[in-house]
Amino acid sequence: MKHEKFIVTGMTCSACSSRVEKTVSQLEGMEKASVNLLTNSMQVDYDETKLSSQDIVDAVIGAGYGASSSDQQQAENVATPPTGGSSTIVDALNAMKKRLILSVLFLIPTMYVSSHGLFKAVFGLPVPDAVARIFDGPENAMIYAFAQFVLVLPIIYLNRHYYINGFRNLFKGAPNMDSLVGLGSAASALFGIFAIFRIAWGLGHNDLVLVESYSTNLYFESAGMIVTLITVGKYMEARAKGKTSQAIEKLMDLAPKEARVIRNGKESTIPVSQLQIGDEIIVRPGESIPADGVISEGTTSIDESALTGESIPVDKQVGDTVTAATMNKAGSIHMTAKRIGDDMTISQIIRLVDEASSSKAPIAKTADKIAGVFVPTVITIAIITAAVWYFLMGASLEFAFSLGISVLVISCPCALGLATPVAIMVGTGKGAENGILIKSGEALESAHSIDTVVMDKTGTITEGKPGVTDVLPLNTELHNLLSVAVGLENKSEHPLGAAIVQYGKDKNIVPAPVSDFTAIFGKGIRATVNGTAWYAGNRRLLEDVGIDTTSVINTLNRLGDEGKTPLLFATDKAIEGIIAVADMEKESSAKAIALFRHMGIQVVMLTGDNERTAKAVQQRLQIPKVIAEVLPQDKEKHISALQAEGHRVAMIGDGINDAPALMKADLGIAIGAGTDVAIESADAVLMKNDLLDAVTAVKLSKAVIRNIKENLFWAFFYNVIGIPLAAGVLYPLFGIKLSPIIGAGAMSLSSFCVVMNALRLRFFKVEHGDVSRETNSKDAQTHTVSTTLVVDGMTCAHCQKRVEDALTAIPGVVSATVDLSTNTAIVESKQNIPASEFNRVITDAGYILISPKEEKKMEQVLKIEGMMCGHCQKHVEEALSAMDGVTSVTVDLEGKKATVTTNKEISTDQFSKVIADAGYELVK
Repeated sequence: MKHEKFIVTGMTCSACSSRVEKTVSQLEGMEKASVNLLTNSMQVDYDETKLSSQDIVDAVIGAGYGASSSDQQQAENVATPPTGGSSTIVDALNAMKKRLILSVLFLIPTMYVSSHGLFKAVFGLPVPDAVARIFDGPENAMIYAFAQFVLVLPIIYLNRHYYINGFRNLFKGAPNMDSLVGLGSAASALFGIFAIFRIAWGLGHNDLVLVESYSTNLYFESAGMIVTLITVGKYMEARAKGKTSQAIEKLMDLAPKEARVIRNGKESTIPVSQLQIGDEIIVRPGESIPADGVISEGTTSIDESALTGESIPVDKQVGDTVTAATMNKAGSIHMTAKRIGDDMTISQIIRLVDEASSSKAPIAKTADKIAGVFVPTVITIAIITAAVWYFLMGASLEFAFSLGISVLVISCPCALGLATPVAIMVGTGKGAENGILIKSGEALESAHSIDTVVMDKTGTITEGKPGVTDVLPLNTELHNLLSVAVGLENKSEHPLGAAIVQYGKDKNIVPAPVSDFTAIFGKGIRATVNGTAWYAGNRRLLEDVGIDTTSVINTLNRLGDEGKTPLLFATDKAIEGIIAVADMEKESSAKAIALFRHMGIQVVMLTGDNERTAKAVQQRLQIPKVIAEVLPQDKEKHISALQAEGHRVAMIGDGINDAPALMKADLGIAIGAGTDVAIESADAVLMKNDLLDAVTAVKLSKAVIRNIKENLFWAFFYNVIGIPLAAGVLYPLFGIKLSPIIGAGAMSLSSFCVVMNALRLRFFKVEHGDVSRETNSKDAQTHTVSTTLVVDGMTCAHCQKRVEDALTAIPGVVSATVDLSTNTAIVESKQNIPASEFNRVITDAGYILISPKEEKKMEQVLKIEGMMCGHCQKHVEEALSAMDGVTSVTVDLEGKKATVTTNKEISTDQFSKVIADAGYELVK
């Protein structure tokens, strides 16, 4: 199957788009066709062996419209913008504006000639004698009528496309909005010409009553006013629609037009279109990156906010990747081009947003079905209206004719056709502004109905790589422990060792000199540091060399229960310290999960990790359901199982290992795709490694669907009220009827209002606020907190049951499972239960609670000078968090302070030293 986009010209309403879509869909080999009125585009999937691009173009032309493949109009190095490019939009808007101005210039004298007597009677406006002598009185009736005819002819000519397109489609059996406007205006003009003949007859036969009757019912001003008002509405609508494509135009403007390269040892400036893979590019401060590539020389910070929405610049050095259209903020760099032209991330993003904007949501099908029969139905109603009033109600021909025309021009298929695509374009554009790329209108609609979110753990909830979480010095100082650890692990190739080395770099730790390095498979390493033998690894390594580890068993168990991997560092004499490493959760993950639950969406974590690690993450983030030890190929089965239960499931993963599950889910979201946009497997791509963007995507979807429903309601409501009113149903009771002029104005206003309502989505704000970790009552009923206890003193099954019964009796405990072989108990409860309560119950039962113990907590507020940005904030937070005894740290950048919670006394001097080592100053 081939996917292709076409530009379709000549469409004016949803009846047009519906006809094109129906015609193309009937072609043999056509899998799917979606026509978008707003962007004048068509997305198709077809079998190349049965169908060609030219066949599709010919089918559209045969339906009465123009078509061309968008590949022919593709702009240089970037994807095609909707509606053929901003210059085309501007040209079309200027042409419409010129036509409107000229129409108004001729309409004003037409209206004055036809209504100067009415202006005098209603508003008291004086009529010049010259005007009265020329136009007033039966003797001047021919001059009066013919002057209006002459003045309205330029208006009809300027707006001739309404008649050409309208009647052409009418004769083809597919009338559209132009047919309604053309019929109404042409009928008014033809009635005026007929009236001229009747006036001439009356003057020739001295029938002044006939002359007066027709000279007051010419309808020339209606013929001109109808097309002029419709053009006013179209112009306002086009200007408003132009604003919807601003997101794509901004993306296109981000990419620089030129690049500075070094070829054959010489520096030169060339157009970006001439870049080649492997080119050495120079990017100076303040310049945009011209291609995707890798830094080969220099260091800098890159502002990636235009693509990811992340406001804080990212530090980059040799070997780091950079992306086209991002801004170089600091140093001058050399980079090697790796992807250029259409392969660049910015080009993929533009194409993705463009396709999404041009696609159609399932909710649009209702409007399309109605639009297909709407115009012929309206024409039929107009004919019936005129016939009923003239033949059955005994009204005059002029009265019946006026109501028939009013029905034609007040009907508004435009509003129906615009209700969905404008909202989708604005919504997808708003998502792109915030680093959320939504692949299609269908995906945007699916997101609002999601009731279950399944998340991969590694790289989605967590950072995706190990990092140091705890540094616990025992018989040595913190700095010495880190210096030795970094020195030892520098020579190791283990990922956990690499995490310690990176931590040391971040802390500016100087590695201790190491010799006699030996790696011991599955256990750790041994080396000599300053003449002393050191060991680094797991508990088995230390026990093998005769080092007692009983003093740290509780600490090791605690770290293990938290899903962390403890690495022991020891000399021949004693254990010097413990450094724990883990793939920890991102800062935003807890809040995102809490927000999903607050929205009533069930959260499930799907991971290949072991049960113990998964439970630790579950407890920290309060995830209601966790499925652990799942192979990548089995994730799809769990998605299918949830769908079989009736759930609408979103899968959030990395877009590569989770591809089958992403494609199986009702909504697949690839997170952290960065420069590798996972378009094939996901329905939406989050450019940042941030789960909060998935929450934003769901909120944006709800806002868009709500807006579409509002638009459809008002479009339907307008026609339900407007058509009967125009048909004169209230005239017998209240004397209320609409003139064709009022009908034309109302039609234009309805389309404009629909577009403006959709544009309100531009003010959608990404606001998550402060969400309590507590959830709504529905979620609270299913959520449990898991706590692992280490209990000493159990010797038999009787002890096991006694402990289980004691724990189960605690208020709030749902279940308790005791494992006699490991002396552990896993307690599931409805809320967090203090360790003191567990200790009391276990002690009363006759046993000893080893872990967890109730810790004494103290809080201190530290005043810190020197913090300037988010990086400073992070450095201070990490430095304080690494201190022994610190349990939590909150750094306030604006207030220049840090709130530290500890479980033991820490002196001011200790805080001062750590903060100074990080490069800042503690104000005492």
